[in-house]
Amino acid sequence: MYDIWGDTVNTTARMGSSGEIGKVNISEHTYKLIKNNPEFSFNSRGKIEAKGKGAIAMYFVTSV
Repeated sequence: MYDIWGDTVNTTARMGSSGEIGKVNISEHTYKLIKNNPEFSFNSRGKIEAKGKGAIAMYFVTSV
């Protein structure tokens, strides 16, 4: 069993509340890690204001 605390939880909650049903919403950090994977395509959402976090660059990801 794992427990995650702190800023990671806050960021994840803000990302989740800024998403859309049926779409995978990722941060810019995650995008940079997987952007060259040919199995995925991405749509930039620009910077989305997240409560208590400021503007976070977000992307929707889909499989190709």
